[in-house]
Amino acid sequence: MYLIPKGRLLKKWMEKLIEQFDFDWTEDSHKGGQTPAISEERATLLYMIDTFNKHLIEFEGHPVRKARETLDEYAKQILQPKDENLERVLFRFRQFFSGYRIDEVAYVQKTFEEFRTIIWDFVDQLSEDLNNEQVEDSELRTNLDCLKDAVESNSIDTLKDQSRKFIDCYMEKQFKREKRRSTRMKSVRKNLNVVKKQLIEAVDNARLDHLTKAMNRKSFEEYAQQHMRLFEASKQPLSLMMLDIDHFKRINDTYGHPIGDFVLKELVKSLKDIFQRESDVVARVGGEEFSILLPDYSIEAAKIKAEEVLKKVAANAYAHEGGEIRFTVSIGVAELYDNETKESWIKRCDLALYHSKNTGRNRITIAPSPTLKVA
Repeated sequence: MYLIPKGRLLKKWMEKLIEQFDFDWTEDSHKGGQTPAISEERATLLYMIDTFNKHLIEFEGHPVRKARETLDEYAKQILQPKDENLERVLFRFRQFFSGYRIDEVAYVQKTFEEFRTIIWDFVDQLSEDLNNEQVEDSELRTNLDCLKDAVESNSIDTLKDQSRKFIDCYMEKQFKREKRRSTRMKSVRKNLNVVKKQLIEAVDNARLDHLTKAMNRKSFEEYAQQHMRLFEASKQPLSLMMLDIDHFKRINDTYGHPIGDFVLKELVKSLKDIFQRESDVVARVGGEEFSILLPDYSIEAAKIKAEEVLKKVAANAYAHEGGEIRFTVSIGVAELYDNETKESWIKRCDLALYHSKNTGRNRITIAPSPTLKVA
């Protein structure tokens, strides 16, 4: 179920989306620099595409970058002012969406099967060891029964013979059991280390962005909820920073998508150099959009860190074909207020980021309190 923004919020969202696509409107369709009129049906479709775009996962055959390019192209076609090709666009979009989701489900199922195989192999080995012990216990029990019969007999020779057999059997089984237990413990420790490594990798794959190794959007949402609960209990300050690479589409168009991917990864490296505390959360929440959770940071402390980000990113230069590539970021910062919802907090920060981009880029905007508006 999608919650579609209405009214002024819808207009702001549409303006931001159109700016992201860098769409060339004709004079008739985009007069006076204003967002063109668009039906609610098209706005709903665009919002669904944009939401789908933000929650893509990377898997074989469907790189996130390529899927985003395809979705952006459909969004551009839906934004066209004429209707004659809309049904054809929607048909192609449905085909793409259905194919993608089928492959996505297959990927998730394959990942689950691999995880299940890891655990099953481990359990299977333990079961085999336990079965071997049960067989030996059965053989030892048989010898014990024979010894009991010998005790009840009147033959000293039979008692000697059965006693010797039982002792030999018992000592042999104990020796084998100790040897097997030692071998099994080594094997168990080795397998546990393998399983632990594989489980850590599986968890990381689920919580990290595939390209940049920053936290993904789902992880960001979970950490934000956790830190908000801690804020309610401790009342220690909690700040959020949202940033967006300026003119990222131009970088992709000028240098190609591999360079665009390189820029994203280098930005995350810079962010991790700045935000080194274990409690800091650096997450990629969109194509070129990042969110950073800053526990115990007042708005003043968060602003100082944001200024450090601006300087570090702007100072970086990357050699490319005899020249160099530079880029900047725009930043919004918001401190959480008492009794504020997560949605309100993120929205204030996002509007502050939007204000930075609209007023020149490569700058910081501090979000006002929930009762005020950005000037």
